[in-house]
Amino acid sequence: MSTPLEKPAPALPVAPETLPDSAAGGTTVRRARGTVGARCGALWLIAITVAAVAAPVLPLPDPSTITDQYSIPPFRQAAHVLGTDPLGRDLLSRVVHGAQISLAVAVGATLLALVVGTALGLAAGFFRGRVDIAFDVGSNTVLAFPPLILLIALVAVMEPNIGTLTVGLGLVGMPTFARIARANTIAFAGRDFVTASKSLGAGTFRILVREILPNVALPVFSFAIVVAATLVVAEGSLSFLGLGVPPPTPSWGGMIAAERESLYEAPYLVLVPGMFFFLTVLSLNMTGDWVRDRIGRESAL
Repeated sequence: MSTPLEKPAPALPVAPETLPDSAAGGTTVRRARGTVGARCGALWLIAITVAAVAAPVLPLPDPSTITDQYSIPPFRQAAHVLGTDPLGRDLLSRVVHGAQISLAVAVGATLLALVVGTALGLAAGFFRGRVDIAFDVGSNTVLAFPPLILLIALVAVMEPNIGTLTVGLGLVGMPTFARIARANTIAFAGRDFVTASKSLGAGTFRILVREILPNVALPVFSFAIVVAATLVVAEGSLSFLGLGVPPPTPSWGGMIAAERESLYEAPYLVLVPGMFFFLTVLSLNMTGDWVRDRIGRESAL
């Protein structure tokens, strides 16, 4: 039996499993929903990627072949599951082949921005001084231009093709990757393990690659998935404006732009590529959010 002067024992930390439903239940439900969404998104990304890569060998008609099967709505003919456009071209074949353009440009531009931006950010954050000043001026110069205007100018000067779009979108995304890499490099450059490596005689390249880069790669990689979703939208926007890959090569943005005047008479002509566009961007965003959440929890441990 305790006396009035005795202080109660401090409360022990409670494991998340023993928290009441109001505290732990909401977090568990949110994580479960995020995991389910990420899995569905990953399945869609795998399916659309496999279909895009295997498009030449799939039993699909040529996406540019004009036939007499004009404007057939979806699910009316087994030979044209998603219907045909006003020129008789198969919509399923066109959206699958269009995925090649959207995914190739988005993935290529993301990899370009990630590799070059991370390298610049590592150099600026590690060496500081004049290198950091030059990096700051260069990144601010690129960010000062509106991205759409910069892309329009680049496409106007160069031939509009996959390579031009990849380089242009990679250039737009490069400063953001570089800034993330620079900030994380500055945070890790003064850590004990880096100081120990220097004391043991490790060279600059070894320190950057073996000590700092693995720690910088995690946040940069999680951000890359979200950037890929943004670049899919950017490629579709350029194709919608007529600045993407020229016809008859199909692309999702180009298909939407070509049939936008038929939205009231035949809405499926816009909804079919628009649905593929929407599901791909949504899947990339959900997967990126899940990866970022997992990396954040692992970093906190």
